[in-house]
Amino acid sequence: MSAPRPLTSRIAHDYPVVAPVLGVVVLLLTWGRDLGAVPVAVVAVVLVTVVLAAVHHAEVIAHRVGEPFGSLVLAVAVTVIEVGLILTLMVSGGDKTATLARDTVFAAAMITMNGIVGLSLVAGALRHGVPRFNAEGAGSALATVLSVATLSLVLPNFTTSSPGAQFSGPQLAFAAVGSAALWLIFVLTQTGRHREFFLPVTDDLDPPGLGPDLQDELAAAEEAGTPTRRRALVSLWLLLLALVAVVGLAKVESPAIEDGVAAAGFPQSFVGVVIALVVLLPETLASVRAARRNLMQTSLNLAYGSAMASIGLTVPAIAVASIWLEGPLVLGLGPVQMVLLLLTAVVSVLTLVPGRATRLEGAVHLTLFAAFVFLSINP
Repeated sequence: MSAPRPLTSRIAHDYPVVAPVLGVVVLLLTWGRDLGAVPVAVVAVVLVTVVLAAVHHAEVIAHRVGEPFGSLVLAVAVTVIEVGLILTLMVSGGDKTATLARDTVFAAAMITMNGIVGLSLVAGALRHGVPRFNAEGAGSALATVLSVATLSLVLPNFTTSSPGAQFSGPQLAFAAVGSAALWLIFVLTQTGRHREFFLPVTDDLDPPGLGPDLQDELAAAEEAGTPTRRRALVSLWLLLLALVAVVGLAKVESPAIEDGVAAAGFPQSFVGVVIALVVLLPETLASVRAARRNLMQTSLNLAYGSAMASIGLTVPAIAVASIWLEGPLVLGLGPVQMVLLLLTAVVSVLTLVPGRATRLEGAVHLTLFAAFVFLSINP
């Protein structure tokens, strides 16, 4: 008779299954109610737990379908959360949410291209020296991200059909179709004919092609075995349940977030930053974990895939929703934001061209991320 598992082991084993269900239960109990400080804190804890469960189920699915499909699954899942949050807040916010989509999408771009990439590079460099990745795959991902970002977030400042930083109806439709098309073409390229550009790069100096840490990691993964089809399907349903819970609980938390931002004296636009930080927590954890396993290409797939999906899927969803949403839709970035986007583009190109990077490049990206957060608080 085997000994019972320790309590911590049982919690670690069961929480991915329990957390999504718990999240939905808490959502049903709190939806549409005015919550005090204690219930808000409880909802926040449950929200973080559900996010971690979503990461687990996305990684199970990723293990089943392989890379780069796994990164794509998590990127799309995170974007579904983001789109759901933006739409639910815009429906109830009126004119004061005119810039919410822009602020959230731009925050997602800065968090992924600077925050997640920077953390991953530093984590990988501290453990493995000089992380390597595929410059062709990472470069094409960056080019697509910058194209959809410029098309959707920069051009509205220079068009003349509508006043201010807004698109006219036909222009918004074109930006939506163009962004979605670029995202779809990239996905077909990443998962089809040129899939090898997006697979992890191994160390050529090692005869087997793999460093000792990566050998241990792969051996452990093989010992654990690829998840069965049934387990992957269960994880898919639990992931969908977790996404519903995250979107709903974040909506429940949104008044507290807005009140906290106002109480701190921060600009209203910082709400979009907070939303993006919450939504991209799964990507951040998964990317840093991959970097520590010397899978830097996987980290970049996650980062740029999320940035691309955030823009390429959010803008079309907002364009469709604008048919029934009232109030203006401001997509054009401000001057400071455009400078940060331009600087991020230049630094990212210089980081990716060699196909390898050090912790210096990671520190540069993290500094740009810190500048973005600071200027969001103190514009």
